[in-house]
Amino acid sequence: MRPVALILGATGRFSRNMIEQLEAAGWEARKFDRKTQNMVEAAKGVDVIVNGANPQYPQWKRDVLPFTRQVIEAAKQSGATVIIPGNNYCFGPTIKPPIGPQTPQMATNELGLIRIELERLYKTSGVKTILLRAGDFIDTSASGNWFDLIMATKLEKGKLIYPGKTDAPHAWAYLPDIARAAALLLEMRDQLNTYEDISFPGYTWTGDEMSKALSAVTGQTIAIKSFNWWMIRLSQPFWSMAKHLLEMRYLWDVPHWMDTKRFDKLLPDFQATPEKEALKHAISHLPAFPLNKPIPFNKHRRAA
Repeated sequence: MRPVALILGATGRFSRNMIEQLEAAGWEARKFDRKTQNMVEAAKGVDVIVNGANPQYPQWKRDVLPFTRQVIEAAKQSGATVIIPGNNYCFGPTIKPPIGPQTPQMATNELGLIRIELERLYKTSGVKTILLRAGDFIDTSASGNWFDLIMATKLEKGKLIYPGKTDAPHAWAYLPDIARAAALLLEMRDQLNTYEDISFPGYTWTGDEMSKALSAVTGQTIAIKSFNWWMIRLSQPFWSMAKHLLEMRYLWDVPHWMDTKRFDKLLPDFQATPEKEALKHAISHLPAFPLNKPIPFNKHRRAA
């Protein structure tokens, strides 16, 4: 009998990739409809709850923690394991890499405090929980993340719009790889601790390194152009998202990367997608860079 996963936020980027990976691994993926279904009832008989639901920032204060409590209650009644994607919002601007379970959660801003409480609720619930923490996403298509929504918008004109210090290391993660790792961890869920806080290695790039890698992938020189944060500041009175983008701005300036110890112990044979291949997919939504366009060969540049 196939294992069953209940997918929350099925149209979102994390859950979409999870559905693909789980179904490829032989799972049944059931999409939860928040408008028509009761979560406790929908979770009966499932082995895993994939919580990829993620409301817009302005709705976090209203929605995130009540929804988290619903997930925990559904998991308690069904006995299901919960897996959730984690981020680096909990740590605040004093963050000291590498980021792992040992990293102090010192955030004081609204989004960071909500994430701290979300993680506390899971950790103290007694529900079997896997938190797979990762850096900023790159995806296989335009899915509303920082990379495709802001950074790659001028790539066809040879510009990478970068929102922070170009020499500060920044954690990145390729969504198909995260989902593949998550599926593998779910297969071994019975061997894991009740609460697992696992950092996903992903890639660590400075802005300068990303521009060089994109130059290699596109075959043209990609220069860095600074993002105009003043536009976000000016939009605060009439755009509720602006406040939250500004409060998380520090992550683009503070160097950070992921601690890989626990991940490497659990999945020692995991092979990440090569950096160039991941970037090639991440820009494939742009007409100038279709997937069938080969990556240029540069004998002076070491392969990723």
